[in-house]
Amino acid sequence: MDSSTVFDRPTVRRRRDRAAESFADYAFLFQETGRRLAERLSETTRLFPIALDLGCHDGLMAGLIRGQNGVETVIGCDLSPAMARQAAKNGAVALAADEEALPFAPKSVDLVVANLSLHWVNDLPGTLLQIRHVLKEDGLFLASLPGLGTLDELRGCLMEAESIEEGGVSPRISPFADIQTMGRLLQRAGFALPVVDADTITVTYADPIRLLADLRGMGETNSVAVRRKTCTRKATLARALSLYQQRFAGPDGRIRASVQILTLTAWRPHASQPKPLSPGSGKIDLGTALDGA
Repeated sequence: MDSSTVFDRPTVRRRRDRAAESFADYAFLFQETGRRLAERLSETTRLFPIALDLGCHDGLMAGLIRGQNGVETVIGCDLSPAMARQAAKNGAVALAADEEALPFAPKSVDLVVANLSLHWVNDLPGTLLQIRHVLKEDGLFLASLPGLGTLDELRGCLMEAESIEEGGVSPRISPFADIQTMGRLLQRAGFALPVVDADTITVTYADPIRLLADLRGMGETNSVAVRRKTCTRKATLARALSLYQQRFAGPDGRIRASVQILTLTAWRPHASQPKPLSPGSGKIDLGTALDGA
């Protein structure tokens, strides 16, 4: 296996396929982050007639942005053919395609949105570069993805339980990026005016089993390439669930699950965009400024 292969992409596709038909029943987190992306879009004054919804799932994002900021056409694209079919049923123009090999012409869309989909991409720098290429000049890129710290409660309990019951640990939760990494990747891909924000969403459950059911319903279960391919042992799972309940239950008995959400905003460069001043171009020297303080 190539050392750059972090995620098992065929497994990602199969798990999205399996989740597609009932995805709407589990999509509360996608709805919340999608709403936030739509709000971010509304803060701009530009019009974006043609939008690409990358990793569209069942077309939820298209319903949130169609008609906003001049969005007339939303093209849905998902690794999962079953998800693309669901998006088409919900009114999107949708196709199945790999985020790592986008089948779109350069400078063909005004807006690219990616709602909780890019965290399963192996070649994220390459995908970001392709996104910039398909955007028209002064086109906008908006994305949300889970960040560092997401599901740390579940990660820690699973690792400890597996170590106790099986004498070792294996990857159970996807690795996630942080703010600084995503900011550097956007700059490396050639985007202008990149901004990355972070916020934590805390979800509570009556018991940890409900959390695991939601992850499965979202198509977000473990697809790390070097994961154990066998089913989790009953004793390991039981101990992990017990640890979770002991450590992360509130006074009402409900357990918490933390999701760190990174929100990305960036533009394809255009001559009309503001430029940072070059070094040494300031008109007021530092001494003058400090004397006036």
